[in-house]
Amino acid sequence: MTINEQTSPHLGLLGRTAIVTGAGRGIGRCHALFLAAHGARVVVNDFGGARDGSGHDSSPAQQVVDEILANGGEAVANTDDVASWDGAKDMVQTAIDEFGGLDILVNNAGFVRDRMLANMSEDEWDDVIRVHLKGHFCPTRHAAEYWRSMSKAGRPVAASVINTSSTSGLFGKIGQSNYGAAKMGIASMTMITADELAGYGVRVNAIAPAARTRLTEGLGSGVDDDVRPGEFDELDPANVSPMVGYLASKDCRITGKVFLVFGGQVHLFEPFSIHEGIERNGQWNLADLATHADHFADVEFKLGNTFGF
Repeated sequence: MTINEQTSPHLGLLGRTAIVTGAGRGIGRCHALFLAAHGARVVVNDFGGARDGSGHDSSPAQQVVDEILANGGEAVANTDDVASWDGAKDMVQTAIDEFGGLDILVNNAGFVRDRMLANMSEDEWDDVIRVHLKGHFCPTRHAAEYWRSMSKAGRPVAASVINTSSTSGLFGKIGQSNYGAAKMGIASMTMITADELAGYGVRVNAIAPAARTRLTEGLGSGVDDDVRPGEFDELDPANVSPMVGYLASKDCRITGKVFLVFGGQVHLFEPFSIHEGIERNGQWNLADLATHADHFADVEFKLGNTFGF
C-alpha cells in the first residue's frame, strides 16, 4: 500500500519531553533532530563510545544539542551509561528537572562486537548483552516508576516507549549471536512491558530499523548503496525517524508491536507462532520421534529473504 502523507507538522509531539539514548550519531541523532523539529523537548543521551563501545566522549551529544538549539528547538545533553542503574535514573531525572516531566523514551543506544560463536569471548558476549538488553531495561524501569507515580497520583499519563530491535535478532545473522540474542530479547520485552504498563497510560513498541550507520559498516545490507543524485536513498537513517515520531505522538494508539522500518516501508512483525506439530496420547519414545519428527528437518522458513537482510 502506497500512501501520500498530508498531516499536521507536529502531530501530537508539540511540547512533549523525550529522551533519546545513543542520540549523538546515526539513527539516534536523526530521532533527536526529528522529534525536536516537531516540537518535542529532547534529552540527547550519548556516552560517546566507539563502534565497539570503547572510549567515552561527551562531544557527540552536545553537538546534537547545539544543532537543535540553532534550529530553535529545546534540548539538553546527557552522557550517562544507559546500562547503569544509577546512570539511567539520572537520565530520567534530567528530563524531569530540565523540562518538568517525561513523555517519550526512545531506547536506541548500542554497539556491536561481532564474532563467530566459537571465537567469541565472554566479554564480547557480556558487553553487548549489557548495553542493548540491560540498556533498554534500566531507562525503561526508571521511566516506568515515574509514570506509575504520576498515574497513582491521579495525573493523566500518555507516555510512549520506543525500543530498538534488529533484523539480526528477528531474522538472524551469522556472526552476531550476542547482538541478535539481545535484539530478540528486546522484542519480547517490548510485548511484555506493553501489557504491564498499559494500566498506567504507557504504550510500548519497537522498531527494527534498516539503515546505513556505524553499526552496519561492512555487514552488507543486500541493498544497493549507490544512490544517484536526486534518487531516494533507502538507507538514509533519517527515513526511520518519522515512524518513531508517530509511535511517540500523543494520539497514537499502537502498543505491543514490533515494526521493520526501511526506506519508505513499514512492516509489522508477527511474533513466534506454532507452525505445525505432532502429538499422541501419552509420552513419546525415541524410536517414534525418529519416525514422526524427522520431517521437521525439511521445514524451511524464509524470513527476511524478501528484503535481502
